[in-house]
Amino acid sequence: MTVDVDDDRLDDVEAVAAADPREMLRAVATSAAQVRRGRTAAVDAGLDRLRDDERPRAVVVAGMGGSGIAGDVVAALTGPTAPAPLVVHRAPGLPGWVGPADVVIAVSCSGATAETLAATDEAIRRGARLVGVCAADSPLAQRCLAARAPQVVVVPELTPRSSLWALTTPVAVACARLSLLDLGSDDAVLETVAQRLEAIAEACRPDRESFVNPAKALALEISGSLPMAWGAGQMGGVAAYRLVCQLAENAKLPAISGALPEAHHNQVVALDGPLAAGSATEDFFRDRVDDDESTRLRLVLIHDDDGSVTTARVEASQELAATRGVPVSLLRSEGVHPLERFASLAGVLDYASVYAAIGQGIDPTPVAPIDDLKNRLAQVT
Repeated sequence: MTVDVDDDRLDDVEAVAAADPREMLRAVATSAAQVRRGRTAAVDAGLDRLRDDERPRAVVVAGMGGSGIAGDVVAALTGPTAPAPLVVHRAPGLPGWVGPADVVIAVSCSGATAETLAATDEAIRRGARLVGVCAADSPLAQRCLAARAPQVVVVPELTPRSSLWALTTPVAVACARLSLLDLGSDDAVLETVAQRLEAIAEACRPDRESFVNPAKALALEISGSLPMAWGAGQMGGVAAYRLVCQLAENAKLPAISGALPEAHHNQVVALDGPLAAGSATEDFFRDRVDDDESTRLRLVLIHDDDGSVTTARVEASQELAATRGVPVSLLRSEGVHPLERFASLAGVLDYASVYAAIGQGIDPTPVAPIDDLKNRLAQVT
């Protein structure tokens, strides 16, 4: 059985609006504004004072789901050249080594995520420096106030997953003030990111037809497939992970993420598996009329073109997939700074995940299984 996206529906503006009653597309379109507001909120919260503190031994970003990925983005930004490690923590409490020499950045769009609150409580207990990124008047905000820790106020855009830049920007600013990354004079890189996201919003708007809309085109390409998204380059891996999460929450579709070169040591063998169209040992030109119309693998290459040797691996991946009859989608980054390059990828991917939902006639906003899980867990805790 396959689940296909209706290209006629995607190019019908009224049908798109009808399938998106809570306006997820509008929320995604606010990404540039989120960057600008996030930077202002970070400054208003007093994060500039972090410059006066000693450089931390390590930075821990505690967050879950759509909030936790803000840590992944900044961790990829800081990379191996950062003077201190940045660790993303997705669990209650904190690693045993965290103490007064470290900084904990607690990120929760709602400010009420149980795991993040537990990590915050542990940071306070151990005397670690704390920064909160959360909704005003929330439990996390109250903890920051009691601990005299800075709290960046987040105004969410519909859902945490559509508030990526409202959450990521303050974390990036905090790490810039801690000298873990460089955002340029007066955070000029953030304005470049905002302008890039504005250009993507223009290119991916609902009234642009599929043949000139990169997000609609990608949604149609992955229609009826099991996408295996491989990220390449500095920011490619986190962009691939972002796509998988967005497809699950928005389009209610499964996908697989990996990063090069690691995926070449394990996931690549799936190109010879039962979901691939062909293999190295079968006749690629055989008559497939009688084949089952089952879900097939599609390789989605998300290339952060950072000038590294991963370019050769991207090209080899395309060639290998072609020899096995596995279709390939390629998205290549644009821009100079790695955060701008990530924006050029994530911006299109976020839109594509929403169009993948709309093309199936699915409302992208509700996440009923998450709500059900929360209710079930609340009954046993």
